[in-house]
Amino acid sequence: MLARLFPDRFVPVLLATIVVASLLPVRGNAVPVAQGISTAAIVLLFFLNGVRLPRHEVLHGIRNWKLQGGAFAFCFGAMALAGLGAQALAAPLLPPTLALGFLFLGILPSTVQSATAASSMAGGNVAASVVAAALLNLAGVFLSPLLFAALAGKAGAIHGAAALRIVAILLLPFLAGQAAQRWLRPLVLRHRGLATLMDRTAIATAVYVAFSAAVVGGIWTQLDGREIAIVLGVDALLLGSAFGGTWLLGGLLALRRPDRITLLFSGAQKSLAVGAPLAATLFPSAIAGMVLLPILVYHMAQLILSAWIAPALARRQGV
Repeated sequence: MLARLFPDRFVPVLLATIVVASLLPVRGNAVPVAQGISTAAIVLLFFLNGVRLPRHEVLHGIRNWKLQGGAFAFCFGAMALAGLGAQALAAPLLPPTLALGFLFLGILPSTVQSATAASSMAGGNVAASVVAAALLNLAGVFLSPLLFAALAGKAGAIHGAAALRIVAILLLPFLAGQAAQRWLRPLVLRHRGLATLMDRTAIATAVYVAFSAAVVGGIWTQLDGREIAIVLGVDALLLGSAFGGTWLLGGLLALRRPDRITLLFSGAQKSLAVGAPLAATLFPSAIAGMVLLPILVYHMAQLILSAWIAPALARRQGV
């Protein structure tokens, strides 16, 4: 029953992380230590992403301009505007930092592993899915902070210290991984399970530290049941719009069915692997957890929905 409810094993891990952070948040002198561990884990995460994303496949896949252009436009265009609309919709009903989280969700790139895995399971174009993940995440390191700054107004202002942290914690490790790809990529690919475990540990660590600060700051005393229900409802609206919109866009672009499936998962999913460290970089620790709440809910929901949709799509085309 649990396997049917949570087809992706990372969903219970994220739920457990939130529960542990709520019951045993990091406090006092332990905070700098936990933040240091989280930062180191994030650096490792982006270094491994740099090692894994293949440059030659990216260059080859760019030729499929309808698919890649559609994924890029939907991920950073349509979803950014949808996040802005969701923020405006939720602003009168939720604390400002929580409503801002919907815009933050909208400007994030797609996932890497889960979008590719879902595309493969559904009979999509796996090579194009890898390329889409690479392009969107390469662009996201640069574009997501800029989009957030442009759309969030004063709340999204990126100061010099934050910009330096983005470069030092996200961009430089990624570029170092790209530079070391020739020597390390075969090793990482041989140990995919270990690399995935390290990825997910880094994400869970970043979420735990950010959410701990939000718990210490009183997130559960600031939010009541009605407000939590609003977050769930707005996230459900965004999720339905994202999956429905990408499938419709694939039809309008007259993509072949495997490419349409790839666009569905690459365009509709959003990356917590980028969102958690970016939130820790852009926002004070006291509010980063509040901003992260919408993407946390969305991320868990997209994993469950993708794991349900992918086998159904595969059955329809006899995969």
